[in-house]
Amino acid sequence: MTTAQHPTRDGRQFADRHIGPDTDAERRMLETVGYDSVDDLMDAAIPEVIRWTGGLDLPPAATEQEVVAELRALAARNTVAVSMIGLGYSGTHTPAVIRRNVLENPAWYTAYTPYQPEISQGRLEALLNFQTMVTDLTGLATANASMLDEGTAAAEAMTLARRAGKNKSSVYVVDADTLPQTLAVLATRAEPLGIEVRVLDLRTEPLPAEYFGLHLQYPGASGAVRDHTPLVDAAHAAGALVTVAADLLALTLLRPPGEIGADIAAGTTQRFGVPMGFGGPHAGYLAVRAGLERMLPGRLVGVSRDAAGDPAYRLALQTREQHIRREKATSNICTAQVLLAVMASMYAVYHGPAGLRAIAERTHRRTAALAAGLRTLDRVEVVHEAFFDTVLARFPGRAAEVVAEAGRRGINLRLVDADQVGIACDETTTEAHLTTVWAAFGAVAGQAVAPAAPATALPAEIARSSDYLTHPVFRSHHSETAMLRYLRRLADLDYALDRGMIPLGSCTMKLNATTEMEPVSWPEFADVHPFAPADQTAGYRDLVAILEGWLAEVTGYDAVSVQPNAGSQGELAGLLAIRAYHRDRGEGHRDVCLIPSSAHGTNAASAVMAGMRVVVVGCDTDGDVDLADLDRRIEAHRDTLAAIMVTYPSTHGVYEGGIAALCAKVHDAGGQVYVDGANLNALLGYAKPGRFGADVSHLNLHKTFCIPHGGGGPGVGPVAVRAHLAAYLPGDPLGADGAARPAISAARYGSAGILPIPWAYLRLMGPDGLRRATGVAVLAANYVAARLRGHYPVLYAGNKGLVAHECILDLRPLTKATGVSVDDVAKRLVDYGFHAPTMSFPVAGTLMVEPTESEDLAELDRFCDAMIAIRAEIDKVGSGDWPKGDNPLANAPHTAAMVTGDEWPHPYPRSVAGYPTGVDRRAKYWPPVRRIDGAYGDRNLVCACPPPEAFE
Repeated sequence: MTTAQHPTRDGRQFADRHIGPDTDAERRMLETVGYDSVDDLMDAAIPEVIRWTGGLDLPPAATEQEVVAELRALAARNTVAVSMIGLGYSGTHTPAVIRRNVLENPAWYTAYTPYQPEISQGRLEALLNFQTMVTDLTGLATANASMLDEGTAAAEAMTLARRAGKNKSSVYVVDADTLPQTLAVLATRAEPLGIEVRVLDLRTEPLPAEYFGLHLQYPGASGAVRDHTPLVDAAHAAGALVTVAADLLALTLLRPPGEIGADIAAGTTQRFGVPMGFGGPHAGYLAVRAGLERMLPGRLVGVSRDAAGDPAYRLALQTREQHIRREKATSNICTAQVLLAVMASMYAVYHGPAGLRAIAERTHRRTAALAAGLRTLDRVEVVHEAFFDTVLARFPGRAAEVVAEAGRRGINLRLVDADQVGIACDETTTEAHLTTVWAAFGAVAGQAVAPAAPATALPAEIARSSDYLTHPVFRSHHSETAMLRYLRRLADLDYALDRGMIPLGSCTMKLNATTEMEPVSWPEFADVHPFAPADQTAGYRDLVAILEGWLAEVTGYDAVSVQPNAGSQGELAGLLAIRAYHRDRGEGHRDVCLIPSSAHGTNAASAVMAGMRVVVVGCDTDGDVDLADLDRRIEAHRDTLAAIMVTYPSTHGVYEGGIAALCAKVHDAGGQVYVDGANLNALLGYAKPGRFGADVSHLNLHKTFCIPHGGGGPGVGPVAVRAHLAAYLPGDPLGADGAARPAISAARYGSAGILPIPWAYLRLMGPDGLRRATGVAVLAANYVAARLRGHYPVLYAGNKGLVAHECILDLRPLTKATGVSVDDVAKRLVDYGFHAPTMSFPVAGTLMVEPTESEDLAELDRFCDAMIAIRAEIDKVGSGDWPKGDNPLANAPHTAAMVTGDEWPHPYPRSVAGYPTGVDRRAKYWPPVRRIDGAYGDRNLVCACPPPEAFE
């Protein structure tokens, strides 16, 4: 059946909903660009040597109703059992007001990373709440705005300890009672950096003479709660830094890591209202003591001030440091888990300190009651006297029988070994669940359980006495009315895709369709533990297998792993595969990675983390990789060449004609070719990296495949490889797949909970829809370039002056002539009702515009008209009509308070400030703050909620 035979109920295909321009609009855009058809345009733009002329072997497009039904059928093959497995993943009740108004609200999930802080104050405040929540609970000075998961947070803590410490040992000590998935990720990240992870049972084994860091789990994976103070003191005496991986809910009752001297705390905020989602996405956290804050990886929200002197929030310090420091970057993490961090922070806001403590106390009481009942059974021993939410029960030779019996009764327990069962309680645990667990043990033991009165199992000497969450924000929004209004107020401060176009180059901010999003909230996808028995997750595993197959087909590769939970982690996974491939062929000495000077900064950072040496290849005056310089670099490093990393189409938004030759040159020298998949939106249906010479790519599902950016996360960065690299794809962190392969993320399928989104997108679009989307994306970029070329030079172009799916507007001549900067234009676009394009990347003083296929012609024209009107304003500055330091661009963005103030000393009317040409007065977006002074915020670093008096 063809795609045309699958209309939606009103006769339109889903692709018609996803793709903005209709047939008439496409015709008008083609006339402007100068082509008769989209295929003619693509024939001219894409080099013939890489052009794919075959079809995509995918199912034909389905209707939205059909896709929902198919996903329902997959979901039905998952069993939502009561999970008492634990191991860092807990059942939790997401407050409905947060689920509906954050997770399911496009005002939050379609927002972009807050690089334009003036129009991101809502999500920045939510992230500041997150940081404050983490620092308060851990007792440390500074926390970042979230990490990808607990495993990667622990790995970043390890590398932070190494670069911050004075002890030059290569040994990192990890307590044996650490989560097994964290151990796996630590091992993966340590090996290429020459770090020896030494796992010791610190109850019985002594610390070594020299080591640079110590990792402790608190409570331990077994559930045991121990006073780690002696170990912390011993580590400090040895010159080592200490990381404590702590359960935040437990910290409402236990002494926080900062109070026992820890230097770093790491962990997850999943149990703060974020569903398990078969492993993710969840917001990890990382916090440090005073003195280490300027070494924190990832993103950090700080308090600064705007042009009026009022407090305002922005990303601080090393934000996007990879694009500045490249191979000298201390981490390749360039994203966060913002949407999930917002949920976790709002969970803390909604419950407040007393509410969180009550949840923790109830969880602990249930755990203590569970242990008391188990102790009444013959031959059953509760191993640990001190615990928070997890009981380790020893039942010699009968553990598997107990787990099986509990499973038959609808509860999943953890089989530790033949003699031991792990049982974890959480917010969702009821007395009925305890009764069922007792019954499972009793059925195997042939004995009735006589539960005793519970007693606390937390030693008084490690009980928390310090206060936490004292800021008014955590004590003010506990009714649903108050919470609803707080969330609405923050959302109203922000600009997201639900308001208008976000024309960010390299970031692909396009439609995240509601039908694609809805399954994320279904319990059959949301409430599954990542370590649930395989017979309970058949639907998930089928969905993953199908999705990986479809992704392999559209990219031309042979195998795909969806485990990497960010593009940066996909890069690392791909490079580690290349490294392992060379090593297994007896060529482990190959360690040079060639990277063009135009590449994403994460490429260089990832190469260093994979144990490679970075050698930069220059670009020519057209922005293409300089093939002559490539020849020189290859010749200089022929015997040690491991790989080249290139982005295609290039970071400059051009289909480079030399890509096939580049691949051949590197292969001839024994290297592998890594193609960064960030710009795959310009290739689907027209070219396949795995067929034009690439060996490995990572794919950004949060770009091309419609997972929303969520304000800066979640993301998914699968790694796709040709057959000879398939054996080196990431493995199960628990080793359940029987393969001893590196684990990139803490869960086998990474952020599995959002994989229904790209699955639905591919199923809804079908092969013809995907191809059409690519063509329209490229058409839209060339339409914008054609309309603006007479007003702003388009810096780079390919064959016949065409760009790919994005174009770079060069403002440098205008800046030189008038003093108007790229920042001025970006902030003035806010007054016109737009998020700015990407600023000064990959070339300083430029704007990179990516309109995507989802914006209709009216919105494209509105953007072009705004840019043309801004050019006229620049000309007024250049002619002297407006002073250089006092004009609508220099003062942008204009707030309502500024425009309606009693005084107006500026040489242009208020109407020009607030209602520039083309702005709909009825739908005007007003930024809440004026332009923010970033340098002030970095000099005066404040990364927690400021007191209310600051806003008076």
